Amino acid sequence: MTRPRIDIIGLGPAGPDLLTAGTLALIDAIPVRRLRTSRHPAAAAVDAPSFDHHYETHDTFDAVYGAIVDDVVALAVAEGHVLYAVPGSPAVAEHTVELLLQRSDIDVVTHPALSFVDLAWVALGVDPIADGVRIVDGHRFSTEAAGERGPLLVSQCHDRQILSDIKLSIDAGPEITVTVIQRLGLVDQQIATVAWPDLDREIEPDHLTSLYIPSLPAPVGAAFSQFAVMVERLRSECPWDAEQDHATLRRYLLEESYETLEAIDHLVDTPDDSEAIGERYADLQEELGDLLYQIFFHSILADEVGWFDVADVAQGIHDKLFERHPHVYGDVEATLEDLPAQWEAAKKLEKSRDSVMDGIPAALPALLYATKVQKKAAAIGHRVPDSGSLEAADEAAIGELLFSAVALARELGIDAESALRQRAVAFADEVRDTES
Repeated sequence: MTRPRIDIIGLGPAGPDLLTAGTLALIDAIPVRRLRTSRHPAAAAVDAPSFDHHYETHDTFDAVYGAIVDDVVALAVAEGHVLYAVPGSPAVAEHTVELLLQRSDIDVVTHPALSFVDLAWVALGVDPIADGVRIVDGHRFSTEAAGERGPLLVSQCHDRQILSDIKLSIDAGPEITVTVIQRLGLVDQQIATVAWPDLDREIEPDHLTSLYIPSLPAPVGAAFSQFAVMVERLRSECPWDAEQDHATLRRYLLEESYETLEAIDHLVDTPDDSEAIGERYADLQEELGDLLYQIFFHSILADEVGWFDVADVAQGIHDKLFERHPHVYGDVEATLEDLPAQWEAAKKLEKSRDSVMDGIPAALPALLYATKVQKKAAAIGHRVPDSGSLEAADEAAIGELLFSAVALARELGIDAESALRQRAVAFADEVRDTES
């Protein structure tokens, strides 16, 4: 029996005038045809139904592409031979073609076609080989462009959200410019240069929009990627690393945290004009690296059982900070005095908490626990205990006061840590009562 066959053609980057003679011959020769999308200037030349309905019924592009592949394969099985037409070239940034080529139950034949990149090089005056241009997908820019310095040609930049995600993935200022190329080969072709901060503001993107980025700032992602590879190798090849789990690493996370704090204290105590200031910053850099190792290690342990990796950790904190700073990334006005209350309200809503006191780790040392309880209470306008008749004092005087309180507790046979924790817990309960 003859296996089902799918011939894949490309509609080129613009109108029907850029279709190859071989493409036109295949359109005439194969009567059963389908378009990935009718939203293309040359789609009318195929005269076939499209899979546009999948874009309306699925939430992600992966789901859309999977559904299209299933449909075109089912059609090939039923009809024996199908012509499948995709925008541009089947060999460039076409995920449905990648999926079809992975199938072992059908024959798939791809045919050459012009791609938008062919027109881009001419429009930009760029030799991609001489300049070392890399092509990346706008949907996956943050991962595909990690560690890159440019130049980059970015495809699939069809809406403002993608442009915004691209902009936010790189810490770049107005000195970095981007060339926006739209509707190449058509009468309304446009090429414009914008500053990086204006990437999602000045451009009205469409499905024929791409970006050319000549250069980027020194990458942070490359160093992190290199470090992640090292931690993974240590985990698999070092006997000590291979034996660790989240519980055994707990003490090291605590130790590295305290050593980092100690490095910060030494830095703060050193004048900026001191000869030792460079050494202090070097110490802090080293301790932050040790702390970072713990974060990567715990992430790798979680990834081994399928929960998350370090990229998810970074993306998660990115998204959380984005949502909690509407005064930076949105149109909310806020003063410095407004921020604590807004922050606590956002956390309470985000975590579905009944009280701002929820989420304070019970295992914190009593003094740190009491401090957090008072700060959260003050943030929502709750009355906090005052200092009584205590006059203004400096850090040394406060330290002496606390030290004396510990001495008094010791003389009375009272555990100062336990006493402070009990008072802080009671105060937290008082705050909860006012919130309910």
